[in-house]
Amino acid sequence: MTLLPLYEVDVPIRNTAGLRGVHVFTGHADSRSAAVRIAHEVYDHAAAQQAGLEVPGRRPDGWTARGYRPGWELDWKAATAGRWNDPYSWTRADDGYFEL
Repeated sequence: MTLLPLYEVDVPIRNTAGLRGVHVFTGHADSRSAAVRIAHEVYDHAAAQQAGLEVPGRRPDGWTARGYRPGWELDWKAATAGRWNDPYSWTRADDGYFEL
């Protein structure tokens, strides 16, 4: 079994009306770059909803994207990733390991 830390990936978004925001993903990964890659994968799979396919469920590593927002563009090149810290938890971000 491998212990993987929990990451948060923040991806800037904008829509055709000029609104901006951040789409947040969380899940377990072995590095920041892997976290961004996995977040991108789950978002792309959620886009299957647009093609009439079922939106995929949560992966075993905790990553999921349960929806797709037509008209919004994610700026994956500007995505940032770091260890996730639950503000309501007594544990620190470096304690956030997941057994896989």
